[in-house]
Amino acid sequence: MSFRIQPAAPARPNRCQLFGPGSRPELFEKMATSAADVINLDLEDSVAPDDKPRARENIIAATHDIDWGRKRLSVRINGLDTPYWHKDVIALMERASDRLDQIMIPKADCAADVYAVDALVTAAERAQGRVKPLAFEVIIETAAGITHVEEIAASSPRLQAMSLGAADFAASMGMRTTGIGGTQENYYMVRDGARYWPDPWHWATAAIVAACRTHGVLPVDGPFGDFSDADGFRAQALRAATLGMVGKWAIHPSQVALANEVFTPSEAQVADARAILAAMEEAKRSGKGAAVYKGRLVDIASMRQAEVIVKAAELIAAG
Repeated sequence: MSFRIQPAAPARPNRCQLFGPGSRPELFEKMATSAADVINLDLEDSVAPDDKPRARENIIAATHDIDWGRKRLSVRINGLDTPYWHKDVIALMERASDRLDQIMIPKADCAADVYAVDALVTAAERAQGRVKPLAFEVIIETAAGITHVEEIAASSPRLQAMSLGAADFAASMGMRTTGIGGTQENYYMVRDGARYWPDPWHWATAAIVAACRTHGVLPVDGPFGDFSDADGFRAQALRAATLGMVGKWAIHPSQVALANEVFTPSEAQVADARAILAAMEEAKRSGKGAAVYKGRLVDIASMRQAEVIVKAAELIAAG
């Protein structure tokens, strides 16, 4: 391992990010009382062009009027290829309350995209005398974004999280699918006459996780479009968690509990991890570098794996 220690990601729960359009303020109170760790109020895809000014005002009002509790409050601005994004940023910085924690930047293609938003936010913070620095989350949803994913992950000290946006990513890649996440009908293999559906998002997920872990950013899985398919959502969330992602979007309230379930280590997982740590402590006292646990060899690498699970459980319990 390099002498340059891998930085830790922000220590906060991020199991579920619940999305709601800024044009639907009647949903905000329900979102505030949900079990989601992060609330994403949207100004982008879920808001029609004619509704964007009103949605912006709704969200600004919500930062003042609604009790968001201990949830992380984030706003997804419009993309840098639109005429809306700079007005989003300026309005939020000048008139939103300090309760706003984060701006989500969609379709980040390169580090310069993040720099552009950072420059505007920094100038506005200084002009307004804001003490609380605004954090960023970016969405990787283009071919350019996944190509430049590591430089994006290193682009700004404000950057705390990075998500995979499956739908726009698929369109940018020219993928022949209209599904949002999950397995795809024609992406399968055949063995002994039986079909098997692998995960078409696996490689992009792994690339995002690697870039995020390298630079101390939280990797988050994006949307699963079919909110009537709980089993499909759970399966994709489990794959993402296994690969190292810390949470997942919810585009419908029914997905919140599913995301929390998957990204909260189970009692059995935590007990197993603690037992591995205890076995390694006993081995250390005996002057050994490894131990046998449940018939298998565990060593320092096993200890690091177990620490990931225990720390995640402790963080969620404290949150």
